[in-house]
Amino acid sequence: MLYPDKHLVSICIPAYKNTSFLERLLASLHIQTYKNFEVIISDDSPDDTVKNFIIPYKDKFRIFYFKNSPSLGTPANWNFAMNQAKGEFIKLIHDDDWLANEHSLNLMVDALLNNEDADFVFSAYSNVDLETNKSLSVIANLKSIELIKTNPLNLFRSNVIGPPSVIMHRRKFSFEYDEKLKWVVDFEGYMRCLQSGSKFVYLPEPLMNIGVSNLQVTKASSRIREVEIPENFYMLRKQGLQILNNIWVFDYYWRLLRNVVIRDEKDIIDAGWKDGIPLVLKKMLVWQKYFPINVLKVGIISKAIMFLCFVTTSKIIDK
Repeated sequence: MLYPDKHLVSICIPAYKNTSFLERLLASLHIQTYKNFEVIISDDSPDDTVKNFIIPYKDKFRIFYFKNSPSLGTPANWNFAMNQAKGEFIKLIHDDDWLANEHSLNLMVDALLNNEDADFVFSAYSNVDLETNKSLSVIANLKSIELIKTNPLNLFRSNVIGPPSVIMHRRKFSFEYDEKLKWVVDFEGYMRCLQSGSKFVYLPEPLMNIGVSNLQVTKASSRIREVEIPENFYMLRKQGLQILNNIWVFDYYWRLLRNVVIRDEKDIIDAGWKDGIPLVLKKMLVWQKYFPINVLKVGIISKAIMFLCFVTTSKIIDK
């Protein structure tokens, strides 16, 4: 199905060096049954590899190329690409991700056209190991989808939206990522959108393939104190300590301290956060210090201790 120009889709691709990934993404765009789209490439590469690579594709797509010098980095490169969009609908796609089938764009456009009150649509997806090519479909539980509609803080329980490439949003709906973040950047952005009252449509069919590699920022940052502690403490300060009144948020920060093995306040400071430690998190540390890490990593035991800590510290959460 083709739509008039007013329904133009802007495909925004923040690129960096790897043209083999970009080739796969552009090939997946070329086979789409929905044809009314432009391609915006925001290139952080140190050379002209990407610029030269896309020359033959200019006969296939409406391509607008931007060279960033100096490079913007993530997520500033994402925001820059989306800010160049002219379409009514905007779809950010990382260069190592690609559309799962020829109907992916059509289905997402239809979802927004058929749900005029929705600000964005997102779909199920498949994680694809870039080394082995093995894939695993990720389809959200519909109850979890309803929970984040009821209360966005339920995202702390599970990020059921997924990576940024699964989303298409209306241009009139401001969807920017916090450029101070890398590890929790997508999660924090979704929280702000949902808390502002944004409505969405979920498509349970995997419409995107998400490339997974140990070289990615999210993989490289996992369980690294110096990354996870400053970003999550910054996010908590932005949101306000009152969110810790939600048990899923409380559990999220409980698991954070446990998983990166924070045992005292000095560990937090050494990890790079020097802007004050909320009293409730100090209390968490006191509780956790009573138990060896290997005990805290036993799920049912950790949950029981966390719940007792939550109940006994609820009166000091706003301090």
